[in-house]
Amino acid sequence: MNIHRRTVISAIAAALSTTVLTLPMSVLASDQLLNVSYDVARNVYKDLNPAFAEYWKKQGGGTIKVDQSHGGSSKQARSVIDGLEADVVTMNNPLDIDAIAERGKLLPKNWATLLPYNASPSWSTILFLVRKGNPKGIRDWDDLVKPGVAVILPNPKTSGNGRYSYLAAWEFAKRKSGGKDEAGGEFVKKLLGNVPILDTGGRGATTTFSQRGIGDVLLTFENEVALIREELGDKFEVVVPSLTVRADNPVAVVQKYAAKHGNEKLARAYLEFHYTPEGQAIFAKNALRPSDPAALAKVASNFPAVNTFTVESAFGSWPKAQAAHFADGGSFDKIYSAR
Repeated sequence: MNIHRRTVISAIAAALSTTVLTLPMSVLASDQLLNVSYDVARNVYKDLNPAFAEYWKKQGGGTIKVDQSHGGSSKQARSVIDGLEADVVTMNNPLDIDAIAERGKLLPKNWATLLPYNASPSWSTILFLVRKGNPKGIRDWDDLVKPGVAVILPNPKTSGNGRYSYLAAWEFAKRKSGGKDEAGGEFVKKLLGNVPILDTGGRGATTTFSQRGIGDVLLTFENEVALIREELGDKFEVVVPSLTVRADNPVAVVQKYAAKHGNEKLARAYLEFHYTPEGQAIFAKNALRPSDPAALAKVASNFPAVNTFTVESAFGSWPKAQAAHFADGGSFDKIYSAR
């Protein structure tokens, strides 16, 4: 070996031994993922994350750990845009992932085409939870606007849960009136007049209702309803309204951050695991409806029949609904300030 070559090799070895931490993160594949998720998905990921870790190890991928961050869906999206370095996001409506793509430039705008079922491996819906015996006789949306009924739901400005509830109430009244948007607005105004407190996320609303004892009825996702009943027994009853909204739970790799962490392959495999028979069964176990029709058929008897609409069919699209109702100065702001 000539002197020049030996000198170069020695220099490279010395650099690697002392400066490995200065290498780009994309060179150093991580054994850790961060999943930034919505508020009431905590329990499903307590089951899904260790199942994926075991699956990944069996595939020869080594030992990995998935960390979670939970909060109101829109609040979580803003955190990612502002620098929370999520490898993946798992939300309860596509609008929040669109914001990460468009405002944050952290993933492609066509993210919903990159995984099956518009990148939504599961879905839920809005149900009513009332106290045992249903003392206020709540059966449908009309009962929520009666005098003396206190309704608990999270803030639609910060929570996908709250947005779905708001839009479901609007669409119920609109259909009942024969298609008049004015009826939807008037109904939602009455509904918000019966809301004593707006928590920022679904879990906060659950705490307000179930632990603080505030309110006569909680509007929340079906999986949260199931969890409350499991934890608190027969203190509550479920009411299935005559019309409700389908709430798809979309997922995406945050490509810019996953690449920075060297996690692109791991992050993609993690989300693909959501669609496997094992992943779909975990969703069903946690009262989330699997998106795979075959998986849903196996557990259909576990879920009540629901009459649902989609935001796209009723409001044109999520971006249109956001602009009309939840953007600053939109219908929610006007109604809430005038209630």
